[in-house]
Formats: sequence, C-alpha cells, structure tokens
Amino acid sequence: MKEDLQKRVDESSAFYANSFLSLDYKLADYAYDTLKQFFIGTDALEIGPASGYMTKHLINDFKKLDVLEGSESLLSAIPTYENVRKFHSLIENFEADKEYDTIIMSHVLEHIEEPIKNLEKIKSWLKKKGRLLIAVPNALSLHRMAAVEMGLLKNEYQLNERDLQLGHFRVYDLETLSTHIKEAGFTITNKGGYFLKPLSNSQIEKNWDDKMIHAFYLLGNKFPTHCAEIFIVAEK
Repeated sequence: MKEDLQKRVDESSAFYANSFLSLDYKLADYAYDTLKQFFIGTDALEIGPASGYMTKHLINDFKKLDVLEGSESLLSAIPTYENVRKFHSLIENFEADKEYDTIIMSHVLEHIEEPIKNLEKIKSWLKKKGRLLIAVPNALSLHRMAAVEMGLLKNEYQLNERDLQLGHFRVYDLETLSTHIKEAGFTITNKGGYFLKPLSNSQIEKNWDDKMIHAFYLLGNKFPTHCAEIFIVAEK
C-alpha cells in the first residue's frame, strides 16, 4: 500500500511543478498570512511544503525548521536555508528525531488515505501544548456549490478533475475536518476560512485584478463556512 501511495505522490507532484497558476501561489501566501498568527515557539515542522512557496516565509518565523515532503523532485526544488533540514518521506514512513512547538500542514490532509491514523502519529511529534495548524480546500466553497447547480458535480464532495490531478482522497468541510482532528486526540482552539471564491482558479486568473482578489480574501472573514479554504488550530 505504501508503494501505491508513493506512486500517487510522485504522479501528482507534476501538477505542482508544471500547472500551478499565479493565483495558486497567491492563495499559498494567504494561507501563510492566515496561519502565521497562531505560530508558537522556535522549532517547527512543515509537512508537505511542495516546492517551498510557504517555506520561504517560515524560515523567518522559526529558529529551526524541518520540512517533510513525499516528493523527492519537489523537495529538491526548495532552496537550501541555513536553519532548514529537509526530509524526503511519506508521513507513514517518517520517524521524527525531535518534538516541535508548531507543525504546519497546508493542503496535505486531503492527500492522506488514512487521516486519523496519521494525525495520531503527527500528534506524537508535538511538544506538550504544541500546536498543529491545518488548512485544506473546502467542499462548501461557493465555486463548488455553483458547480453542483450547473450540473458539473453531483454534490459538493465529489472529486473534480483538479482534485484527481492533485491526488486528493476527499474534500473536507469544517465539520468533517473537525471530527477527524478530534478523533485523533487533539483539542481544537480555533477554526475558520479564508478567500471567498465564486469562480474557478483559471476564471479568476483571467478576469480579476489583484485588488479584486484581495477584496475576496478579506470577505472570507465574514463567510468562513463557504470560503475556498478552511483551517483549524489544534493543540496536543
């Protein structure tokens, strides 16, 4: 099974390397801006950094940063930083040699076949009162709800073409995400959403300017249940 998971990671990594839009990178920056307020301590682990578009910020927030990436090609694209250790491994195979104050997982949990089992393992990598920050795409985003009304999806939880290209196992909503995190033994201390998204990424990329994009990022604070991205802050 682990060999199949590695193959799945390797196949989906090509999408990150070749098909990301500028909006995707902007959303990664918004994820960082949203999660940063919850960082604690000096030692952090970033799980699933892809090619390091959030890593470049995290190096300035933590004294020591480890990154854990399942794709060797994506990991090799991350620059060498003085305070960063790189680990090429699936979560299922990784054994941490230390405990962390903060663990960041942005757009990772939807890629994991057994989320609760892996969250339990990740919990063992945290220090006492350590903090796990998770962000995932939201099934109840406006653009997915519109796709259902248009007959493009049977329901909001159906995997679309982009989900399949990225190797997703599921699309979360806040309730399901909360349930998985609680079942893994975490205590949830905060949750919400960011970026209200009525259209697809490619449609926004073609038709919106930066001012419009930022306005819909700010609007997300008012409509967290239906944002494109949702997040949870959990403690050990």
